[in-house]
Amino acid sequence: MPKKSMGARMRFDQLRAKLRLPIVVAPMFLVSGPEIVIAAARSGVIGSFPPQNARTIDVFEEWMERISSEIRLIRKQQISNTTDVWAQNLIVHSTYERLDEELAIVQKYRPPIVITALGSPKRVIEAVHDYGGLVIADVNSVELARKAADAGADGLALISAGAGGHTGQMAAFAFVPAVREFFDGILILAGSIGDGRTVRAAEIIGAELSYVGTQFIATTESIAFEKYKQMVVDSNFSDLVLTNSFTGADAYYLRQSIINAGLNPDTLEAKKSMSLTEKNSSTKAWKDIWSAGQGVGSITKIEPLAKIVDRLEDEYRSACIPED
Repeated sequence: MPKKSMGARMRFDQLRAKLRLPIVVAPMFLVSGPEIVIAAARSGVIGSFPPQNARTIDVFEEWMERISSEIRLIRKQQISNTTDVWAQNLIVHSTYERLDEELAIVQKYRPPIVITALGSPKRVIEAVHDYGGLVIADVNSVELARKAADAGADGLALISAGAGGHTGQMAAFAFVPAVREFFDGILILAGSIGDGRTVRAAEIIGAELSYVGTQFIATTESIAFEKYKQMVVDSNFSDLVLTNSFTGADAYYLRQSIINAGLNPDTLEAKKSMSLTEKNSSTKAWKDIWSAGQGVGSITKIEPLAKIVDRLEDEYRSACIPED
């Protein structure tokens, strides 16, 4: 079993102790920006954003500077139920063209956690470890989990069936124990985790943290289009379409957004390979086609992130209290 250094485990335990709840507000295309990351920190949970949401590398650095400044202020204020822990998502697929520039900016602003997605974390691990950060790799299969563990990732984010956006096929209750057979590092669990009870369930089966994503699309801090937020409020499970047609990786999308883009969701052609470049793309999945996870039906209104975290905490605490 690949074992993580005591240093990595100790650093994570120190970060976990600063959290109100064991939650990462998942990095979501067209949704997560500095407002969500800062609101998450002020609510005591981990915020993150995918780099593509910053349309240029200069905007990416502006966002990192803004987040870092707010995190320093939060640390100075020492208000209860806040945290100075945050995470930066990095896309590491070979077709993604900005990784080197983004990684240099990450080294400058030093987020405590870096979450890699859609590829091997190798290129990121050394750079992040140099400043004492932790690297967690998104994986959606046991095979990819083994590869990321062997590459030296401090943790794995297990993208299980039902996750919004890029998703997996394996049920969470099977995925976690299968990975625990060979990996004793940090685990984040993703896939239809939308209330505090399921966050607690993820801990019970062996995950230290949970990705909560779809719940935070329709928040006031989200940078999602207002029509996107309202579509999430109006949708349920039957409005989801699972396809790899837009990026080459299986992902859940909102049916109505596909129709609005002038496409037929029932006749989409599968892609043979993944591509994350915008060149020669007639339909930009990151602009026209909107994602959500299987928990979309539980969202009934647009509200502040803090209010959702309050509700998650009540549900989580009640799940932690044994019945008489």
